[in-house]
Amino acid sequence: MPRETASKSTIRIVKNDSDERTEQHKEQAERIDSQVCEVCFGTGVEVIPGKGARPCKCRAQDSRRKFLESAGIPRRYANCTLESFKTDLNKSQTNALFYAKALVRDYPYLDRGLLLMGPVGVGKTHLAVAILRGLISKGVPCLFYESGSLLKRIQDSYNPISKASEMGVLRPVFETEVLVLDELGATVPTDWVRDTLYQIINTRYNQKKLTIFTTNFLDDRDAESGGPDSSDVASDAKEKTVKRSRPSTAYTLEERIGVSLRSRLFEMCNRVLLEGADYRKRSLS
Repeated sequence: MPRETASKSTIRIVKNDSDERTEQHKEQAERIDSQVCEVCFGTGVEVIPGKGARPCKCRAQDSRRKFLESAGIPRRYANCTLESFKTDLNKSQTNALFYAKALVRDYPYLDRGLLLMGPVGVGKTHLAVAILRGLISKGVPCLFYESGSLLKRIQDSYNPISKASEMGVLRPVFETEVLVLDELGATVPTDWVRDTLYQIINTRYNQKKLTIFTTNFLDDRDAESGGPDSSDVASDAKEKTVKRSRPSTAYTLEERIGVSLRSRLFEMCNRVLLEGADYRKRSLS
């Protein structure tokens, strides 16, 4: 009698996006010392002889670890810090680093974020992540999102089988103290894209929440005409522009995100232009 072989179906477990983001960034959080505190031995209370007890400093360290884990910083940028940002004697990058350090130093005693503008590969995302890490070290809850990924998550929430809701995705974006929205304008500007970006940015604008943006799009379509006004950057950035350092694009930032949003960004952010060669290409040479 022939032997009957039962075929077993393979079950594939698909994790949702939030689970993937959490696991992806646990490695970053583990870099922060997680050993048992030698002061309070894990109790969270530090005893001061003759004075009583007070919350141990390790509790603040625990909060920073949680903030780092939930910030959503991409693994590729996990080691980006202000100290590791290389300016290559480029005045515009030195100027941008100055703004980044000032933001971390002065927060929360300021009310404007940064709009980091420039071509690809000049360090905009590095600086944005470095700012978040600096703020997290001060105990400030922060969140990083690439704008296209955020829009995709919102779209996915419309799927009937999705466990996420639109407000479930947007609530942390609205409420986090500091948000980085990377690659602003990169997504093709359909009506839905513009309406959704308006909802996100306008909500944070009305709540006076600090936001940091990066974008490859400038305010001047003519990439060789000088880009953003030098009045928006430090005086030492008024050097003669090298043509190849400007991003070449057929669109302005206003055309990508709309007039209303561009107007709000003027009030929400200090505009900072970065120039230079693409460091990714330099690494291959």
